[in-house]
Amino acid sequence: MGSFSYKDLKVWQNSMEAEHVYLLTQSFPRQETYGLTNQLQKAAISIPSNIAEGHTRDSTKEFLHFLSIALGSLAELKTQLLLAQKFKYLSMDNSKLLLLKTEETARMLRGLQKTLKAKLNSP
Repeated sequence: MGSFSYKDLKVWQNSMEAEHVYLLTQSFPRQETYGLTNQLQKAAISIPSNIAEGHTRDSTKEFLHFLSIALGSLAELKTQLLLAQKFKYLSMDNSKLLLLKTEETARMLRGLQKTLKAKLNSP
């Protein structure tokens, strides 16, 4: 998709902060290793991965499809963070910080989708 890399996209850079999820899940109970911990980590990794994959596809339509998947993973991540907070695995401060980051990323993804849709619909 053009001459620049997916690494140049601010939304990709923003979503690469998945490492915060990894750091915070280290303190989760051991019994959650294959449960909520794993789910959170997979969702966090899926977001920048789908942005990158979509960006390298052949068409704007395909890129939009992968951005949609990234948004789905973001919704999963947000739900899982809320569950972790509810189960008292995350402090309110850490949860709030990550949830704000998910909102920021969602806004950026929707903005990119809007731009790409406008590009698709222009003559």
